[in-house]
Amino acid sequence: MIADLIVVPARFASTRLPGKPLLRLAGRTLLERVVENARAAAAELGNCHVLVATDDDRIAAHAEETGVAVALTAADLDSGTVRAAAAAAQCAQRPARVINLQGDAPFVPSGIVCQLMRTLRQGAAAVATPVSQLDWERLDRLREHKRTAPFSGTTCVRAEDGRALWFSKTIIPALRNEAALRREALSPVWQHLGLYGFTMDALEWFASASPGHYEVLEGLEQLRFLEGGWRIDTVPVDMPAHHLSGIDTPEDLAKAERALADSATAMPASLPSSSPSPA
Repeated sequence: MIADLIVVPARFASTRLPGKPLLRLAGRTLLERVVENARAAAAELGNCHVLVATDDDRIAAHAEETGVAVALTAADLDSGTVRAAAAAAQCAQRPARVINLQGDAPFVPSGIVCQLMRTLRQGAAAVATPVSQLDWERLDRLREHKRTAPFSGTTCVRAEDGRALWFSKTIIPALRNEAALRREALSPVWQHLGLYGFTMDALEWFASASPGHYEVLEGLEQLRFLEGGWRIDTVPVDMPAHHLSGIDTPEDLAKAERALADSATAMPASLPSSSPSPA
């Protein structure tokens, strides 16, 4: 049986946060945390492998230290999705489906990765990505976040059948009558989680196609599919407990540190041992 693949693209040369996958979050690198989640998903799914794709020897060495397979890719690739395609092409056997799990996304849990792969395995979707409907508190926090990081965090508008109509770094849709809408528990805004799944055919098309006009303007690679006439299926998921709009700045990293520290503080001072009781 042809195996599926979870690719973790990891670049060193981030403009806003250089060396991002190697930065430490509560004592462990972002890449370590992402790989751990990817491995947990692969184990649950079965017939699924994990591969780190990078153009940097430092990241490759760190990945190998964690025991994960590495594919070295060209430095001039223009997106994580193209890097995932290049890594998948190096596999001895062409995978059927590929999940692109970014190496700077440590709060995407393995369960969401599994949901996305299972959607692809059902056979109807060529491209799939998770979205979460925001409650009003989360929407207000996203708005506040964008005051200082306007290009961190992506929203999505979707049709009743779940297909994506558009993605934007702007919060969409605009809410003309928000006071009335706030009577509902959830806002009409869906936030996109930066995680994608593709059939190999769709991924290869993307890697060979030119960037779209709006893809370049927004800086959102998934718009290449929409501009090219492909359907993207959105998969509704619960927002991860510590999801930030993205770890793109030193401030984002500091917020992530505080979120993990708060979680540790909230845990009981002592937990029952998981060791078996003496006979």
